[in-house]
Amino acid sequence: MASTFHCDIASAEDRIYSGEVESLTAAGSLGDLGIYPGHAPLLTALIPGPVRVVKEGGEEEIFYVSGGFLEVQPGTVNILADTAIRAHDVDEATAEQAKQEAESAIANQDAEFEYSRAAAQLAEAAAQIRTIQQLRKKAGK
Repeated sequence: MASTFHCDIASAEDRIYSGEVESLTAAGSLGDLGIYPGHAPLLTALIPGPVRVVKEGGEEEIFYVSGGFLEVQPGTVNILADTAIRAHDVDEATAEQAKQEAESAIANQDAEFEYSRAAAQLAEAAAQIRTIQQLRKKAGK
């Protein structure tokens, strides 16, 4: 059995990663997914959150995706995301501000309030912050 598989991570704008990996962890719509060589074929929705890739040789890289799909085929994994960026490019201050604004909007509902939009913004900001925390945890190893 192979010890790696090919992984592509792409957004609507660009492909941000392409290479051989030992494993991948992503936030699926039904929970976190761990993908290793030989995984059964799979197609699932992704929710906003971190994607952790362990490259060939053990180096780890973390990405943020705002949602999308993960496809597993024999020997390859594709992530197609609305937005995908490297975790170190996520702006923590902007994510914190977006989280606070969404929490405030939910707490102070007015006639123009759209709960679903505020909840989605809150989930995305929290996912960006979770991605930054995972990156810090990795750096602390």
